[in-house]
Amino acid sequence: MYSKTEVTQLRQAFWTTFGQYMTPVPSAEGVPTNWINYKTGLKNVHFRLHADARHATIAIELTHPDAGVRELFFEQLRELKAMLQEAVGEPWRWEADTTDANGQPISRVFTELTPVNLFSRDDWPALISFFKPRLMALDEFWSTGQYAFDELR
Repeated sequence: MYSKTEVTQLRQAFWTTFGQYMTPVPSAEGVPTNWINYKTGLKNVHFRLHADARHATIAIELTHPDAGVRELFFEQLRELKAMLQEAVGEPWRWEADTTDANGQPISRVFTELTPVNLFSRDDWPALISFFKPRLMALDEFWSTGQYAFDELR
C-alpha cells in the first residue's frame, strides 16, 4: 500500500513522463500539442486519460450539465462512429448515460486496458503504449470530426 504522498508523486511522475514522451509528437495538423490537456475547442467535450492501480482508460467525455444537450452531442458523435472506429482501429464502448468519478452525469465513448497499475513503474511502458496511439488516433479523428459539431456550438 502506498501513502497518499507516494500516490500523488507516482501519479505526477507518470503523467510528466508521458507528457515528455509525447512532446515531440505533432498533432494531425502538424502543430505542437499539449497532449495531456488536449483542447477539443468545444466546451463540455473532453478527451480524458485515466490510470489507477487496476486499469487505464482513454475516453471522449461529454459533460454538458443539460441532459438534452448532452444527448444531442452524443447522437452527433454516434453519427461519426464509423469515422472514429476507422481512426482508432478498434471498437470502443459507448455509454449514453453514466456518471464520472464525482457522480456527475456524463456520456462517454472509451476503451480500457486491464490489468495495469499506474503505481508500478514496470507497467509504465504498457500504459504509454496504450495511450499514445489512441490519443494520436483521437486527434486525427477530431481534426475532421469536430466540424460535425458546428451546429451545436
